[in-house]
Amino acid sequence: MGFILWIVIGLIAGAVAHRVLDSRGGFLGSLIVGLVGALVGGYLADILRLHVTGGFIDQLLVSTLGAILFLFIWRKIRS
Repeated sequence: MGFILWIVIGLIAGAVAHRVLDSRGGFLGSLIVGLVGALVGGYLADILRLHVTGGFIDQLLVSTLGAILFLFIWRKIRS
């Protein structure tokens, strides 16, 4: 069940990141951005020593912020 929840959070985070940065992305693009964003957000939360509980909302927030940061940096590198 954890793997499926991780994919759902990744999809939601990727879709929100695409909306916030006014970017295009389909199902696969949102999934990839969201999953990478979850890794980036989790890594940054660990570096900043933020205590993130295992709740759905906490994971979604960290993943979304990580996805926005990842997508922003990705767009700057590509342009």
